[in-house]
This record gives sequence, structure tokens and C-alpha cells, in this order.
Amino acid sequence: METSWRYRVARLALVVLPSVIVLVCVGATTAVAMSVQRDSIRETTAERVSDVSSELAELDQIVQVLESAAEREQATAELQPIASIVERAAGVDYVVVMTTDSIRITHPVPDERGRPVSTDSGMVLSGESVLEMDTGTIGRTLRAKHPVLDAEGNVIGAISAGMLESRMADDVETALWQLLPWAAGALAAGLVASSAVAAAIRSRLRRHDAAARELEQVGRTAAALREQAHEFDTRLHVVRGLVAHGDTGEAVDYIDRSTSVSTPVQVEASAGPPLLRATIEALRTELSAAGAALETAIDVTGEVDDAVMLVLANLCRNAGEAGAARVRCELHERDGRISGVVEDDGPGIGALQRVRMFARGYSSKPDITGTGRGIGLDMVRRTVAARRGTIEVSTSGLGGARFAFEMEGSR
Repeated sequence: METSWRYRVARLALVVLPSVIVLVCVGATTAVAMSVQRDSIRETTAERVSDVSSELAELDQIVQVLESAAEREQATAELQPIASIVERAAGVDYVVVMTTDSIRITHPVPDERGRPVSTDSGMVLSGESVLEMDTGTIGRTLRAKHPVLDAEGNVIGAISAGMLESRMADDVETALWQLLPWAAGALAAGLVASSAVAAAIRSRLRRHDAAARELEQVGRTAAALREQAHEFDTRLHVVRGLVAHGDTGEAVDYIDRSTSVSTPVQVEASAGPPLLRATIEALRTELSAAGAALETAIDVTGEVDDAVMLVLANLCRNAGEAGAARVRCELHERDGRISGVVEDDGPGIGALQRVRMFARGYSSKPDITGTGRGIGLDMVRRTVAARRGTIEVSTSGLGGARFAFEMEGSR
């Protein structure tokens, strides 16, 4: 029970696993792509604000205004138009020009001009460039600060340019929406492919299960045949010993006790060699017990071997098992080849059955023993083919099935 449960779980895992792998891979790839995109937007923004602050710090007009130490209102009037143009052109949210005492000369909000900057400017006014994320008067921004130097290299002011974090988040969201169709397409393609793989796995598992069942059936059949062969060999040794010592009466009594067959009251005289005559008599007795009469037309003078007997016996037994009341058997020998016909008045064989009936394991009769059916006709087909012969199935003149075969005789 535990093994069966584990097997079912393993099968389910094999079928579901491809889809799970696709989902995990696409999800992980999308997450990595978004992380890379977010880092890329941050790096691009950092480069932008750094370039704006450094280039404005070297602009002659800004240097001249800061060197002149003009009144704040006059400095604002000269530099604010420049700052506003750069803000729009560079796509930054603010450009602030500050003096050495941290007073804003320019700012996108008019009320903030002339006031001290809201963040620490000590490092930039000491001559260092700064890149930082900080919260100012317009919100949290990524900002770059660059000192403004005069001709002698002295710090005369600073430039601060920044972009709002919310704008960067909007850019990330926009990138996400642009990426989602591709991710959805990859997911759909992956799921279709994984479904195809899962279908192939299910098909392969079904074939494996069918093969396992067939192998188990073959194993049961082989075991039953081994037991029957062992029992049959034992009985043959007993019969041989009785016959060898001349005790034929006791041999017949032993056979009658050991088998379920009985000899019909009236027996039609059989022609042909001894092995063939014995086989015909055995078949007649067997068919009589099944309620069928066997008619024969034998034209064979030479010895026949087990291969011919196997073909003849299987075809006659099949006719009796099919419910025929009358079975006719013909056997002829010409130039070392045996030809025969077995026909009956049973229900016959349909066109579809004729296509499949010689396949191993096929049978129209239920398997009441559990050891498997559909072996006899496969043996007939292989035996006839091994003797370079042919076998054909048609409708009998008696109304049932007709098997006609032709093959090499004894080897």
C-alpha cells in the first residue's frame, strides 16, 4: 500500500514538475529583471544629476555671479532662468545654486530662494563632490552636489541637482508594465511546452503501466505453464513405464483417471500416420466433450511433426471454444508441403477481429483462469511463418470461420 502511494505521488510529481519549474523560472527571471531595471534607473539618475551639477559648476556665468558677490536678488534674477531651463532640459526636479554660507540663490519654489539649504552642505562647501539620497523641502531625492571654484581653486559656492525618489519609482513601475507582457508571453509559452512534456510523460507512464501489466500477465502464464509442464512430464514418465513393461491396460486406466476426457461411444476411423491419428482422436474426444462433432478428410502418408499438430490442434480447439457444433478438418500433403483447412458452423469472425486476432494477447473469450489468453493463434501464426507458410481467414461454407494454411512438412 505504501509503495503504491509513493508511486502515485511520484507520477503526480513528474506530471506537475514541468509547470512548477516554468513558474519558478519565469518568476525568478522577472524578479531579477526588475531588480536590474531598478538599479539601472538609479544609476542613470545618479549620472544625470552628477553631470548637471558638475557642468553647471563650471559654467562661466554662474562662476562670475558668485565671484561678484552680487546682491541675492540680483544673483537670483540672473541665475534662476538658467536653472529653470536646465531643470526642464535635463529632466531633473531641482537645481539649486548656493553661496558659501549655504543660502539658496535658485530654487524651483520661489519662497525657498534666499533661505538656507535644508540639508548638510558642509562637505560640498569644503570642496568635495557629494552623491546622496536625502529628504529636502520638495521630498526625498537622489541629489548630487558639486563645488563651484574660482580661478585660484577657492570654493565660492556650490550646485545641487536632484530628482525625486517618487519619479524613479514611477519609472520602475513603467518599466515593469513594459516587461509584464514579455513575462506573460514567456510564461504562456513555457506552460504550453510544459503541458506537452507532461502529456508525453503521462503517455509514457501509461505505456509503462500497460507493459508492466502485460509482463505480469506473461509471468503468471509462464508460471502456470511450468507447473503444467512439470505435471505433464511426470504423467508421461508413468505412462511410458507402464507401456514399456507391456501394461497397456493399466496405462489406459491411468490416463482415464488422470484426465477429464472421455472417449465417445462411436469413433470415426482415422487415416494417416500414428501421431496424426492419435492427435485427431484426441481432438475428436475433446470437441465431443464441448458438444461439437469433428469431421476429417486426411490425405497424408508421411510422418508429421509437432509443428503441424500444434497448428491443427489450436485451430480445432478454437472452433470448439467459439461454440461451433460442427468442425471440419482437411489435411493434405503435396511435394513435402502440408496444406490444411479448418472450418466450422460457429458465429464466424468479423473483419475487425481478423485484423487483430493473430496478435499476442488478443482473445474474444474471457480469461477465467487469470493466466492469460490470446496465446494459441499467435503460436499458430509464428509456427506457420517459421515453416515458410501462410494462413488466411475467411467465411466458411458452413456459416462460421474458415482457416486455410499451407506450410512445410516435417523437418
